[in-house]
Amino acid sequence: MLVLSRKRMEQIVIGSDIRITVVKLEGGQVRLGIEAPSEVMVLREELLEPRVEKGTKEAAPVTRTGRPKR
Repeated sequence: MLVLSRKRMEQIVIGSDIRITVVKLEGGQVRLGIEAPSEVMVLREELLEPRVEKGTKEAAPVTRTGRPKR
């Protein structure tokens, strides 16, 4: 695993077309902005595992902002 340190508004570039920007640092949280081609799926790790909620075993759909649709 590569571990990098970044400050607010600094970026990490993966390949030629994926950019990760540290948007906000507050308390113990980091807010990241991710720019990637639309064909690249970007998910939070917890959304990779099937969710058991309200009798369904399907993962929640995700918007481009990374928030689950309800």
